[in-house]
Amino acid sequence: MKKKRVGILISGRGSNMSSLIEASKASDYPAEIVVVISNRPDAEGLRIAARHGIKNIALDHRAYKSREDFEKDLHQALIDTDVELVCNAGFMRLLTAGFVEKWHNRQLNIHPSLLPSFKGLHTHQRVLDEGVKITGCTVHLVRTDMDSGPIIAQAAVHVEPDDNADSLALRVLQAEHKLYPLALALVASGKVVVKNEKAVICSQNGPSRSDEQHILYAPSLSPE
Repeated sequence: MKKKRVGILISGRGSNMSSLIEASKASDYPAEIVVVISNRPDAEGLRIAARHGIKNIALDHRAYKSREDFEKDLHQALIDTDVELVCNAGFMRLLTAGFVEKWHNRQLNIHPSLLPSFKGLHTHQRVLDEGVKITGCTVHLVRTDMDSGPIIAQAAVHVEPDDNADSLALRVLQAEHKLYPLALALVASGKVVVKNEKAVICSQNGPSRSDEQHILYAPSLSPE
């Protein structure tokens, strides 16, 4: 099996990066991580990538006169490593339309909410402030608008009555670490087709279907 070559973009510790790296070690996983790039030279994720023997590159965005100049070198670094798919994993930079178009339907992002709800920052506190009962995380294909694009996969997480932003973030992050490798595998194996700006997941039997057992209820339908 020829694995898709993946580049990961980070800005910090790269916990989702680590989950992708671990998943890619399986012989039957359809993607391999070939480079990790950070816009912050001090990012812990660069050192983690190095320990795994993965090429790592620091491109300090502060050293560039413009966003376009930074993205030119970012794009070239991906091309030089023969990257086929890009995964944003805590990459805290908005990308221009020019860069996004170059990687159209080949760049993934993960966001800690059930998009299209709660785009942007401070997600978990906003969820709590609104009294939401179910939150979660979303992996989607990147588009120019922040936290938008065809949704590949989502995971739902109960919001507990005693949650604060930190405790909720921790449980959502645990879901992210399982969801992102799944979503990347679907894309890398060619099972995701974009139709009318919607990501359709296909199998040998056609588009996948969900049923009653996949529904997450909050509160539970079973009385205590």
